[in-house]
Amino acid sequence: MHAIDYKIHGDDMQFVEIELDPQEAVVAEAGGMMFMDDGIALETIFGDGSRRGGLFDSLLGAGKRLLTGESLFMTVFQNQGPGRRRVAFGAPYPGKILPVHLAEIGGELIAQKDSFLCAAKGVSVGIAFQKKIGAGLFGGEGFIMQRLTGDGWTFIHAGGTLYERTLAPGEVLRVDTGCIVAFQPTVDYDIQLVGGIKTAFFGGEGLFFATLRGPGRVWLQSLPFSRLAGRIIGAAKGGREEGSVLGGLGRMLDGDNH
Repeated sequence: MHAIDYKIHGDDMQFVEIELDPQEAVVAEAGGMMFMDDGIALETIFGDGSRRGGLFDSLLGAGKRLLTGESLFMTVFQNQGPGRRRVAFGAPYPGKILPVHLAEIGGELIAQKDSFLCAAKGVSVGIAFQKKIGAGLFGGEGFIMQRLTGDGWTFIHAGGTLYERTLAPGEVLRVDTGCIVAFQPTVDYDIQLVGGIKTAFFGGEGLFFATLRGPGRVWLQSLPFSRLAGRIIGAAKGGREEGSVLGGLGRMLDGDNH
């Protein structure tokens, strides 16, 4: 992996500034770049950014990204100048940027499919299937989440305030499904019914919540984008829908999905 240096700026609307030595590179989703110095070259690549293997591996990586709803292409920003150069990537909505050094957490991270911002070149952005039917159907993220693997820096975005928790073996944390940002693969992820019929239909929290069972580290967000979008749509319509049985079947099944 490329050993990049970085600095995170801002509070509620953050951006990450990455410093690249000559020939170092960072890979990012299309449309995330904020600014870059002269001497940095852009290259659009087919696949997940890891560039391991040949054409078949590139096609496989692109197919995985298509399943997660992302573009088939990613962008590589490489410093082709003689000295250090900087490139920056902005957060898509209010929240926090979380830097994770994959080598320090076992080389792998499971993240919600729209949280990835950028990473050192060589990090693979793949998919992680939820093996349990309940988690797949009612988990807010469906059967597919993103699997980030490698030994370099990766940057993911969380809405609102970021909360980190380390779960002991067997320790269980119950979470609104939309509030999950990422977790280590050692954490068991499942879905559980909220409670009785009255609570499920009129409590405003949906029918299901997620259960995270340790050991491992988990990262949560206080403001999922779906919740923010729901409030904006509700305000545009002239009323609040959250907490009401009239909020739609989507919210009945999951507190944050529309």
